[in-house]
Amino acid sequence: MTELAPLPVAPPRRLVYFGTPQMAVAPLEALVAAGFEISLVVTRADKRRGRGAELAPSPVKAAAQRLGLPISHVVADALGAGADLGVVVAFGQLIKPGVLAALPMVNLHFSLLPRWRGAAPVERALLAGDTTTGVCLMQLEVGLDTGAILDRIEVPIGARQTADELRRVLVDVGTTQLVDNLRRGLVDGTPQVGEPTYASKLDPAEFAIDWTRPAVEIDRLVRLGVAWTWFRGKRLKIIETEAADSDGGSASGAFVAPSSVECWQSTLMLVRVQPEGKPAMAAGAWANGARPTSVDVFGVAPTAGSDAS
Repeated sequence: MTELAPLPVAPPRRLVYFGTPQMAVAPLEALVAAGFEISLVVTRADKRRGRGAELAPSPVKAAAQRLGLPISHVVADALGAGADLGVVVAFGQLIKPGVLAALPMVNLHFSLLPRWRGAAPVERALLAGDTTTGVCLMQLEVGLDTGAILDRIEVPIGARQTADELRRVLVDVGTTQLVDNLRRGLVDGTPQVGEPTYASKLDPAEFAIDWTRPAVEIDRLVRLGVAWTWFRGKRLKIIETEAADSDGGSASGAFVAPSSVECWQSTLMLVRVQPEGKPAMAAGAWANGARPTSVDVFGVAPTAGSDAS
């Protein structure tokens, strides 16, 4: 078992911050505003955001530049920063045992551990139909989100809440939780209790709607903001839906007026959609233009050689 650097007894003042995506920006800004000294920000290297595009910084790097903070893309550089503590929020990289042995670290994780360890806890909680999630502040160790829990706050998941909405709530809760815990000093952690589940990174293949699933499951996928289906050989993004109470539904993907699609023993009402190459619109307006009939089946991919333009 890897030896971990002990957490500081007194409230830490000098921090190294590890983070990458947009959801890690607010905690960094809050730490600076609270008077903590950020001796270094470690984030991923700049990436291209499209074919031939210029290199672009991560959201955390852009925030660090705006705040005038020193930046590195190398985890080991944290060891020379003279920090009391490392703070990790959605960093996206594993930190090697040698670094953990030399610098104590805490991690802000957006689930109720040990449920949904891993890369996509917000999305997996929604897809599973969880009614509660939360934020855990834990001591970072070598295992994937296995560290002792220092603080834990539960957050309800609304019946119609989207992934973006839930993420904003969790970031707000976690940011306050992080600052409060660092200000008063870190307590001894308690081991995680319960059966672990893993929140693997979403595969783009999961974004295509499977109309053989129940409407309530498809609706959860839509709330992630990534769902789409084939319609007459073109992609139709499904932005908002509502699962209808029904004992029918043949799991065929057939269109049923008004603006509904048959799923497994249920129907899914389309509320907002975005046709390929067009702006988002109300499903009723789309249906008035497309004039789908019961013969039209959603989810049928164009065959090789067919005209899908």
